[in-house]
Amino acid sequence: MTDDGGVVGLRVDITELKQREASFRLLFDGNPVPMIVCALDDECILGVNDAAVAHYGYSRAEFERLKIRSLQAFDSEPPWTVGATGEEQAGRTWKHVKADGALIDLAIYSRELTYAERPAVLLALMDITERKRAEARLAFMAQHDTLTGLPNRSLLRQQVDEMLLHTRRSAEKVALLMLGLDNFKAVNDTLGHAVGDKLLRGVAKRLRSTLREEDALARLNSDEFAIVQSGLARPEDAVMLAKRLLAAIADPYLLDGHSVVIGASIGIAMTPSDGDDSEKLLKSADMALSRAKLDARGSFAFFEAALDAKAQSRRKIEVELRDAIQNDVLRPYYQPLIDLHSGRITGFEALVRWPHAERGMVSPAEFIPVAEDTGLINPLGGLMLRRACLDAAAWPDDVRVAVNLSPLQFRSGNLLSMVTDALKHSGLPPRRLELEITETLLLEKSAQVLATLHALRALGVRISMDDFGTGYSSLSYLRSFPFDKIKIDQSFVRDLGANREAQAIIRSIVSLGKGLGVTITAEGVETEAELSCLRTEGCHEGQGFLFSKARPHAEIVSLLAAQRGIDGGEDAALVA
Repeated sequence: MTDDGGVVGLRVDITELKQREASFRLLFDGNPVPMIVCALDDECILGVNDAAVAHYGYSRAEFERLKIRSLQAFDSEPPWTVGATGEEQAGRTWKHVKADGALIDLAIYSRELTYAERPAVLLALMDITERKRAEARLAFMAQHDTLTGLPNRSLLRQQVDEMLLHTRRSAEKVALLMLGLDNFKAVNDTLGHAVGDKLLRGVAKRLRSTLREEDALARLNSDEFAIVQSGLARPEDAVMLAKRLLAAIADPYLLDGHSVVIGASIGIAMTPSDGDDSEKLLKSADMALSRAKLDARGSFAFFEAALDAKAQSRRKIEVELRDAIQNDVLRPYYQPLIDLHSGRITGFEALVRWPHAERGMVSPAEFIPVAEDTGLINPLGGLMLRRACLDAAAWPDDVRVAVNLSPLQFRSGNLLSMVTDALKHSGLPPRRLELEITETLLLEKSAQVLATLHALRALGVRISMDDFGTGYSSLSYLRSFPFDKIKIDQSFVRDLGANREAQAIIRSIVSLGKGLGVTITAEGVETEAELSCLRTEGCHEGQGFLFSKARPHAEIVSLLAAQRGIDGGEDAALVA
């Protein structure tokens, strides 16, 4: 009212406000992501979208009688924090309770706004329950044997080192018994791998039932187990344990209608005389096991370094390997890497082969550990790198070569110059060279290692993480260095078609790779079913016997010629 009795009118254009409200409603109500609006002052739920109603199982009216804390399973504070960054919000996992009592894991994103003229916060609720389960399973599988569920070598080493830490100041001894099944290969060959797998699970169960709760048990490889017992006063205590284990295993197993009898041999190493850390104890027990199998299967033997036959054998391998390196006897064989979309060869992994004059092809599993223990890995690795670069320089420009690097090569201090010289001498463009490393290298958390990796990548060389998933912190290593490729270990690919858990893990790794912008390669592809699953999950590359074994360079040249159609082969994607 004015002084003279008049009326002043104020007209405000609220068209834009109405449009914003309509836009919010459209994005909120129809969004497939569950969303909740909460009052900032009393945390009451003011509104929910259809996706939240469907996901949680509460009606809209029930929601609006709740506070956000009513949905939270454990947390006392609301899922918005003043000053928290988006990255901090995304990095936290919240647990909510659905109407039926089920717990779900969530990543929650929040944004403040005004809702119905009240200060409020909009919560976008991303259900990550399945992803968390897959990650947990991946972490478990990285430290456990997938067949028996027992700890693997990596976890066993941690357990042993913890035991040694607790017993170091006392007179008590720790015994590590390495148990190897006798003639297990014969069971697989005669009755099949399915029976062999059931036998291994049966052995693991009997071993566990023979041990105390505090004793450690692990599966080291196909037919070897490790048992660790602390609190021993004398070697005779380990003898009694070995006899109990051998007796437990000896009883027949009834498997798929077959009565299977299996024996075992045991190697025993004890602290402190045979080793003062997990690695030394494992090596000593392994040597003792070899001695037990040589002397009399079905028995046990203590570690005796001076007389051990395996130590002598390793010494012979060292001498012959040194000679083979000096005389350029070692050869790279190449296994194709296949683009799973087009079926074409994208590259080859160089794998060292040793053609021995008397023994034929010597397994890399036999001489690579010797090379690493004796320092021969550096000249061996340099030789393979130079040969691989020279061979690859003659291949088509779109075909790469991958070379494995040992962690020990990084300690030499000349790896960067070795790679640079190999590229310069061969004329191979750096972009066509891939260097594969394992998580063991990153365990050291060395500034020198990271600096070398970054320098190699700056050259244009691609860096791959090999055997992804087998270590206990694979995911954390992806933060320490920008890898170009992740190679999924073959243990996750085996029987993929029939293993839903493995499929979920593969799906997680592929999704992770896509998010990081790296190539995902699956190792050990052996069946069409595995290949079909990998293609379905969007895996980029495959490698394995289904496509080809490792071949000498002369055969690789023919394969690449066929792919180019020079030899008249129309099916350029075929790799036999």
